[in-house]
Amino acid sequence: MSDRVHRDFLTIPDFSKDEIDGLFRLAERMRTGAYDARPLAGQALAMIFVKSSTRTRVSFEVGAVQLGAHPMFLSSRDVQLGRGETIADTARVLARYCQGIMIRTFAHSDCEELARHADIPVINGLTDQQHPCQILADLLTVVQQFGSYEGKVIAWVGDGNNMANSWLDAAWRLGFSLRLACPEGYDPDPALLKRAQSVADVRLVRDPREAVEGAHVVNTDVWASMGQEEEQAQRVKAFKGFVVDAPLMRRATREAIFMHCLPAHRGEEVAAEVIDGPWSRVWDEAENRLHVQKAVMAALMGHVPLT
Repeated sequence: MSDRVHRDFLTIPDFSKDEIDGLFRLAERMRTGAYDARPLAGQALAMIFVKSSTRTRVSFEVGAVQLGAHPMFLSSRDVQLGRGETIADTARVLARYCQGIMIRTFAHSDCEELARHADIPVINGLTDQQHPCQILADLLTVVQQFGSYEGKVIAWVGDGNNMANSWLDAAWRLGFSLRLACPEGYDPDPALLKRAQSVADVRLVRDPREAVEGAHVVNTDVWASMGQEEEQAQRVKAFKGFVVDAPLMRRATREAIFMHCLPAHRGEEVAAEVIDGPWSRVWDEAENRLHVQKAVMAALMGHVPLT
């Protein structure tokens, strides 16, 4: 049983603006090798994957090892959740063995329940509602490119999915301008939209050209996420005109960059000339998952100060 007060990272606002800026500074030091401490030496990270992933698994596993921890990959077949054990019981047991839990799953409520019953840090690797680690990596990429996210215009083109929701949370916490272009019927969480609009310049539009006009960052995601494959044909029809191609990118600022959380479907939500061309920062963005998640683990599990 942990005798220290712990914090979880389930959504972007779980960190303050100053702490997020501190995460970026720490992540950048980790990226450049200026920080090489192993604050998690002797610790263990349980990684629960109800949803499979390339980047989430590899980045968390490599990051944990580099910080000195032992990562354990736990699929649905490796834990008793698939045989009816409650999330609460799983949380209590893992907390007796490990110093942190990362979970990638479908229902956000499962992630919240895990955090309620584990007295060790829980990190959201992805849910259907939120993808906070990816947005931190995206924002770190923006900081690397422009020096700051402040005063920048971020454009989101596509589904109002977990990525769009976490962008709204980030705009609410950090105050940058955000334009979301989503087809009718595919809007982000209305409560998160309203909250973000209460403090930041955030707009939901139907025309991708309107969202991208004058933007510094253009980003998108697949039209049908994991678990939505049966909707593929319907979504292809609904998302017609939402392809991020060269003509759309030329509406952004001259220095604009393109980002995508991957995996990408060239010729569907993004043209090959964009994701594989000079606008793209997709591979830096993917690498930054490693650095920013290391910073999150160091802060939550290793109690490394951020401010």
